[in-house]
Amino acid sequence: MLGKLAVRNVKRSAKDYLVYVVTMMLVTALMFAFNSILFSPDIRKRVDEAGIMAAMIGLATFFIVLIVAWLINYMVKFMLEKRSREFGTYLLLGMKKKEISRLYMRENVLLGAGAFLSGMALGVLLQQIIMAVLYTMLQDNYHLKLIFNRQCIFMTVCCYGGCYVLALFRCKRRFKKMNIRDLMDAGNKNEEVKEAHEHLKQWLLPVSLIFLLLFGVWLFFGSQLFGGWNGGTLIVFLVGLVLVIYLFYIGLSSFLICYIERGGALIYKGQNLFLFRQLSSKIKTMWFTMGTLSSLFTIAFLGCTVAMMFSDYQDKALEDKFPFDVHINSTDVEDDFEDELQILKENTKIKEAYPYYIYENGTNQVNVWLLTHLRCFGTMFKEGGKEEGEPDLKKIENTDGGSYCRYDTYMKLSDYNHLREMLGYGTVSLMEDEYLLHIKSRVLKEAGDFEEELTVEGDKGELSFAGYYTESFSQDGHNGGDYVIVVPDESAGSLLPCYKELAVDIKGKAPAGLGDRLDALNEEEDAYGYPEIGGTEKSCYGSDQIIVYGGINLVRDNLIPEIKYMLSSIVFPCFYLGFVFVCVALTVLSVQQLSDSAKYRFRYDVLRKIGLRRSQVSGLIGKQLFLYYLCPAVFAAGIAGIIAVFISEKFIFYTGVSSSIFQYFGISFLLFFSIYGLYFLTTYLGFRRNVEMSS
Repeated sequence: MLGKLAVRNVKRSAKDYLVYVVTMMLVTALMFAFNSILFSPDIRKRVDEAGIMAAMIGLATFFIVLIVAWLINYMVKFMLEKRSREFGTYLLLGMKKKEISRLYMRENVLLGAGAFLSGMALGVLLQQIIMAVLYTMLQDNYHLKLIFNRQCIFMTVCCYGGCYVLALFRCKRRFKKMNIRDLMDAGNKNEEVKEAHEHLKQWLLPVSLIFLLLFGVWLFFGSQLFGGWNGGTLIVFLVGLVLVIYLFYIGLSSFLICYIERGGALIYKGQNLFLFRQLSSKIKTMWFTMGTLSSLFTIAFLGCTVAMMFSDYQDKALEDKFPFDVHINSTDVEDDFEDELQILKENTKIKEAYPYYIYENGTNQVNVWLLTHLRCFGTMFKEGGKEEGEPDLKKIENTDGGSYCRYDTYMKLSDYNHLREMLGYGTVSLMEDEYLLHIKSRVLKEAGDFEEELTVEGDKGELSFAGYYTESFSQDGHNGGDYVIVVPDESAGSLLPCYKELAVDIKGKAPAGLGDRLDALNEEEDAYGYPEIGGTEKSCYGSDQIIVYGGINLVRDNLIPEIKYMLSSIVFPCFYLGFVFVCVALTVLSVQQLSDSAKYRFRYDVLRKIGLRRSQVSGLIGKQLFLYYLCPAVFAAGIAGIIAVFISEKFIFYTGVSSSIFQYFGISFLLFFSIYGLYFLTTYLGFRRNVEMSS
């Protein structure tokens, strides 16, 4: 009998809480699909850095398990409160509390198992999509195949089942403490609206908004106004931000109550009185839940924004990072690259291999200017560490490698033009008394025109400046770090070789593992004392921040897939985290409204009886749900927007990606509200159907 009753109740619950069931299906599918990356032997074979992706997905899964556990616990508790009268009636009819508890546990297990199995089926499809995307990044073909890894399935079952077990255990303990009266009154618990000190609490609304404004000011101008950031200041503001999110809803509900009491101008327009009353009472009873949902929305916005940043970098900047097919560095100016060329001949068809020197002449004018004017260095190379201090020349001269070589880097015009031809750029010409500066566009944009600060000497006297060039030119330690000074061959007699380079153009694509074979030569050389790039006065890697890659051997077709995969270890988990958090938060909003639709049915029936047409009632339902849905979403968008614009500006500035600071958050905003629209439409149709059942 209990078995049949449980099955009947599960069918009813699946219909009443369809949004919740669908969300749990999606969560299961995402868990299974992303867990399959963790345990995929094919991915581990193809990528040396597979552990990075595994670690990031594992970290994201940890937070997702926490929030899914909260959702399940919330829903189990919520459904218990909604069915408390039913269970109280069972007790009155003579059923034992243990039997009712067992019945409710069985129902939830069946409901959860149904969502899990459906989600696993959907997860298989999602798994194929994610694997196809990963293989495309690795420049490899993916053939559709079903992957059922035991470890993957076991981890998914443990994460999902563990959340349910904890939630049901807590619910069982709570159920044991309830008697018939508690069960009969539990359903009315959230309908009690206690008003106290509302005129004082309404001031929490402007206070929270002012704090949010101050947070934005501190974020953008903190270093100027507060003399730099420190851990204590950051903790204070973050704690304050969390408090503001919750206090905002206390202030908002009190403000609406006070506005209604004093008869504000908007109260008597249309059905605003009804809307304001419903919204204020709902926020009053759910202020903590609304604050939690806003926090989830904020994290989702930021997760998606970060994912869009690194995805944009993959599309726009990564291809320009490695312009040559193969580029090899050697600090030994006598190196003939014989071993490297032998490996290249064995594994590729070489169209052209061009060796050349990077020179220096014992001066460091460009280094001094960049080290004292670029934001990434701050006041590190200024006397006394002060903004107004003069360049600390002694400290700069004693710097052995790092962002820049000890001395300014030079290149002969003939070598420069040959490399430009290899890259498909047009050649340039210089008079005998001229020089040019090839520099990263990002660095030039920040440093500005500083040619008046330079005095470049040739063999026959001072050279005049002929212009800047900013095309992609492998300036992360090969053709200089950030820049290289190009002088005519006739004026380069006094220059000394600093290090040697080999630029190679090959036919077709480089085979996988070519870079590793070349690196193995350097490992052998290291045993004899040859230095690595980035570790001597003859080596550098430029001033790039956030995403930095320096290496002796650069094989374009090996590095781009490798770095794309590494960046995907940030992109995928951020999308994963953001999507789950959005769905969880919207599920709570939807279930709350759909479960209350029976209560609102009487109120809307009264409105129909006093003259509202059916279309007006439908419009009023839409407005009520829209305000309820919009409140946590807009507030979260405001908070996330401030933070997203700030980190977008930093990301664009330090990586040199040509994008708007509003682009990443804008795309995240559109993605968020597309999901929002689906949940809202589902809730609206279900709510209106339930309300109109009595008509």
